Amino acid sequence: MKLDIPFPEYPRPQLKRDSYINLNGEWFLGHAKQGEHIEYQHKILVPYSPETKASGLGNFILQPNEVLFYKREFEITSDFIKDITFLHFGAVDYSCICYVNGKEVGFHQGGFLPFTFNITKEIKIGKNEIRLTVTDPTDTGTQSRGKQKLKRGGIWYTPQSGIWQTVWLESVTNDYVKKIKITPNIDTKSVEIEIDTESNSILVQILSNSEVIAESTKRISVMNIPDMELWSPENPKLYDVIVQTKSDKIESYFGMRKFSIGYDGQYKRLYLNNKPYFHNGLLDQGYWSESLLTPPDDESMIKEISLIKEMGFNTLRKHIKIEPLRWYYHCDRIGLLVWQDFVCGGGPFETWKVAYLPFIGWKTDDTKYKFLNRTDENGKREFIKEIEETISLLYNSVSLSIWVLFNEGWGQFDSVSLTKKVKGLDNTRIVDSVSGWYDQGKNSSELKSLHLYFQKLKVPKKEPRVIVLSEFGGYSLKTEGHVYDEKKIFGYKVLPTKETLQWEYKKLIETELLPLIKQGLSATIYTQVSDVEEEINGLVTYDRKVIKFDIPFLKELNAKLKYH
Repeated sequence: MKLDIPFPEYPRPQLKRDSYINLNGEWFLGHAKQGEHIEYQHKILVPYSPETKASGLGNFILQPNEVLFYKREFEITSDFIKDITFLHFGAVDYSCICYVNGKEVGFHQGGFLPFTFNITKEIKIGKNEIRLTVTDPTDTGTQSRGKQKLKRGGIWYTPQSGIWQTVWLESVTNDYVKKIKITPNIDTKSVEIEIDTESNSILVQILSNSEVIAESTKRISVMNIPDMELWSPENPKLYDVIVQTKSDKIESYFGMRKFSIGYDGQYKRLYLNNKPYFHNGLLDQGYWSESLLTPPDDESMIKEISLIKEMGFNTLRKHIKIEPLRWYYHCDRIGLLVWQDFVCGGGPFETWKVAYLPFIGWKTDDTKYKFLNRTDENGKREFIKEIEETISLLYNSVSLSIWVLFNEGWGQFDSVSLTKKVKGLDNTRIVDSVSGWYDQGKNSSELKSLHLYFQKLKVPKKEPRVIVLSEFGGYSLKTEGHVYDEKKIFGYKVLPTKETLQWEYKKLIETELLPLIKQGLSATIYTQVSDVEEEINGLVTYDRKVIKFDIPFLKELNAKLKYH
């Protein structure tokens, strides 16, 4: 097992301070049925889940009646401890209880969102110990779980459990900055910055090219941006922010941009910075062959985002997953728009309801919960709570342009009222309420969101909303020596060679897709960035070692996908 500490970078780029101890690395791990004696049989490399090869294990799947037991010792020096000490977890799937030095410090449920425990009373100078117990029902429960399934296959992937994002400590003074909320307004050439702190002494500075261009001493301040430079994928300009109290200092950043809907005289369109802007993107599952939901490292995220940009795409749809915050940071600074799915859950997935019936025009009212298996009240409440937490977590992300509420009916319920809730929490972004099918009517969503795989590409006539093709394509190529399973493959249109793959893709784009832009199409999301297990419809292989398309070929085609 390698002993290098994974993800040494500060994990929260928009609220960064010097106080930081990374607790990734080697932990002890026990694995037993509930009620059985605890033994720490393994060593595991955190933050990789035990189901992954990157963890050093990868030889078992946690079952719903089993428990993971984590243990880690660490040393604390006196110069680290201040008034308050926090223990942060980037994500733990799914339910956990945490103990520090033998005392319970907190309980958390939810597999995709970060959480924090105040361990001020428990932490001590010298040797300390963390213990964590974890359970995960995977698809036997109604919690948000994305595409994980105990019996994986096809479009369902190997489940994972336990710690899968960075674990870290920080210690702060009583006047620390708790939170920063940043809302740019390009129309007034200003930005609103709201600071959550107990301090009576605050200094907020905005910097451009390392020079201070504005400052304030207020908790909520609106500051003008002289010579404002707009953020876009073509020009990902970021402004730096420094916030200081008497004893605390944090670094952050923002971009001056605006996401809206406008009318071009014929159709409603997606607008960026008050101009029509065609979103040309890829579906991004965010799975990796050695580490599943956890990216291998920071450099791998940078490399993939840069590759997609080099190919000529300007958008990624992050599909039913929340990434580590550094992923969004890299999209912000490299310049890719992000459509962010909320992580779905609910009762059992029934293929005939959400994959077959929509093709014959079947409709359903999603306030009648039984049809789409959303009768569990606790599951619905948890989903709504996670909507609030996700928006709070990612509100400051510069690149995030669209919230995707539900996908293809999976766990869908109350989409009309939940769309209003999302807009109430964040009116700076667009909402794709129902991506795919079971649209609740023209007054329910800002977008008419289409999924077209087996049909000829077309758009509805006289559609009053913005029309987007939020999934299409899925053209597939099996790359020998770089597939998950040589015998089992899944793809929407499997092609024999790279040459035929590129020829069919070019025909799809130029013959079917391009004419639709003049008929009102405002965005496209092609399936997908990479192969995932049996799915072989990626532009790159699951191990990221083979790019299936010639980059100049894609770049030339993508240059045509814009408004004229």
